[in-house]
Amino acid sequence: MLQYDFMLRALAAGAATGLICPALGVFLVLRRYSFLADTVAHISLAGVAFGLWIGLDSSFVPLVIIAVAVLGVLLAEHLRVRRGFSADALLAFIMSAGLALAVIFFGLAGSGALDITSYLFGSLITVSAADLWLILAVAVVVGSFLALFFKELFFICSDEESARVSGLPVDRINRLFIFLVALTVGVSLRVVGTLLVGALMVVPVLAAILLGRSFRQVFLLSLALGLVSTLLGLTASYRFGLAAGGCVVMVACGLFLAFYVSRALVGVYRRRSILKEKPEPQ
Repeated sequence: MLQYDFMLRALAAGAATGLICPALGVFLVLRRYSFLADTVAHISLAGVAFGLWIGLDSSFVPLVIIAVAVLGVLLAEHLRVRRGFSADALLAFIMSAGLALAVIFFGLAGSGALDITSYLFGSLITVSAADLWLILAVAVVVGSFLALFFKELFFICSDEESARVSGLPVDRINRLFIFLVALTVGVSLRVVGTLLVGALMVVPVLAAILLGRSFRQVFLLSLALGLVSTLLGLTASYRFGLAAGGCVVMVACGLFLAFYVSRALVGVYRRRSILKEKPEPQ
């Protein structure tokens, strides 16, 4: 399969998204904000529908997706910080509004909406050279941000109030973080799809939590599991002709279940070993 240019582009794009999605997802899970990824994905769908409705060239659609996603999450963050609304209620509101706009624009687009399946479930052949360069550029930006603000993000996600008291620019770092989440979701749609990109941000992290003993270990394991899930999923998609996003997420879910069952069996074995070592009552 490596003789095909489209497959090389898909694997390179998949490797980049497999790294940056869990890298940001770790902090979303830590601050119990995992629903944000799905919300951004639904907002992005409105950007896809709007681009199809106005007949925009496909090479410019990712830019519209990113713009709509960024505006949506920045609005949610502004309302959360300034108005004190609960995060889950705001995300539900933004997601519903994004989905409603998507339905309306798809209806207006008519036959142009046939391209929607590649955005919903991901596709190997739709990753263009421009998409790949955009994904790689976003990966560099996300990697640089995490390298510079890793400790600050961990502090904010663990205890936001203490981080404010200590003098950290919490609001600015939060806005930059959710901006990068929106950017990452927007560029990942071609590989994983709108409906499943949130799972790539969360499922490898949950699997890593089962194995890691510190936050740094969980972070590194999340990157490794995200990369393995994406590459194996894209390979399975090519071999069996299945949707790329579904294969990637099913591999990640399979790894999570394997680790969960293994850990449960190890726990049962240890408990039985302890009971056997106890002396019999006289």
